[in-house]
Amino acid sequence: MKAILALEDGRIFEGSSFGAAGQRCGEIVFNTSMAGYQEILTDPSYKGQMVLMTYPEIGNYGVNVDDVESRKPYVEGFIVREGSRIHSSWRSVKSLHDYLYENGVTGIQGIDTRALTKHLRNHGSKMGIISTVDLNPDRLVERAGNVPGIIGRDIVQEVAYSEAFVWKDKRIRNYVDVDKSTIKEKKYSVAVIDCGVKFNILRQLSGYDCALTVYPPKTTAEEILNNEHDGVFYSNGPGDPEGVPYVIENARKLIGNIPIFGICLGHQILALALNANTYKLKFGHHGGNHPVKNLATGSIEITAQNHNFCVDPDTMEKNGLELTHINLYDNTVEGMKYPGKFMFTVQYHPEASPGPHDSRYLFEEFTGLMDEFGKK
Repeated sequence: MKAILALEDGRIFEGSSFGAAGQRCGEIVFNTSMAGYQEILTDPSYKGQMVLMTYPEIGNYGVNVDDVESRKPYVEGFIVREGSRIHSSWRSVKSLHDYLYENGVTGIQGIDTRALTKHLRNHGSKMGIISTVDLNPDRLVERAGNVPGIIGRDIVQEVAYSEAFVWKDKRIRNYVDVDKSTIKEKKYSVAVIDCGVKFNILRQLSGYDCALTVYPPKTTAEEILNNEHDGVFYSNGPGDPEGVPYVIENARKLIGNIPIFGICLGHQILALALNANTYKLKFGHHGGNHPVKNLATGSIEITAQNHNFCVDPDTMEKNGLELTHINLYDNTVEGMKYPGKFMFTVQYHPEASPGPHDSRYLFEEFTGLMDEFGKK
């Protein structure tokens, strides 16, 4: 079935349908990962966005029941050079095409993904539309131009859980040495503020002896403190951090009163809570191969990333925040801490499902922070 991808600036790509038929729109971003497409599709941080994979063949190992990062795929659309017609893996239960079809995700294949990637790098992320039903380029460009952007929008409410729950995932994929018999009695009690949390973050925290209660994003600081947790974790999530002022306000009340660790959107929210600023990147960071320098140790970590917004370093120091990590591609902020206030954050993804695993020491640093706070 023929499909068209139209960008708001008038660029047109013609290809064939991949996944479900229909018409979907969103901001187009490119991801440089060579594998992990199932984790990418189910990452809630991609809500509102259509993902372009730069690796030319996607789908060759199919889809399995374990490599999901949330309840369902959250991407608005999927763009590939070639969707593999054959899937071969002992873990595979179905093809990527069937998975997209069953979940209503419209995709397009057979386009020049290199040309599209270069276009986005040169001109920045663009709003776009994939259609298999209306193939009129002029109408599609006009509709793409009317797609709402993500700046200022609250997309978190569209992906977060609406009620608190205790995490009890029995599937262990932690890659850390833990005694599985103690899974019911953990050393630390951690409140997870869900802005679109990935399952493997929860698995990692659980593997580091943390009993987890996942809270909706509008949970008040008073409720968190009254439940006497040992620490608070702010999760990843989609969209503009300034679009969730209620999360920022509650974070402001928690800082200094309990150990806090934030990742990705959580990192940006905590920066805003301390009066630093954030801004939108030209085309974001999306991939599994971004080099990050740890300024304390001088070591270089290869990291997984997925974000379109960044913390402004010029507003950090005057608000008491210390830069801890930088991105070696563009020198943007990748980590910070609030000295004396038991809080640190990173912009990238240390849980990094499916990889790399260079940064998993950060979960251990979080438990160390809770130990230190308990001795105060």
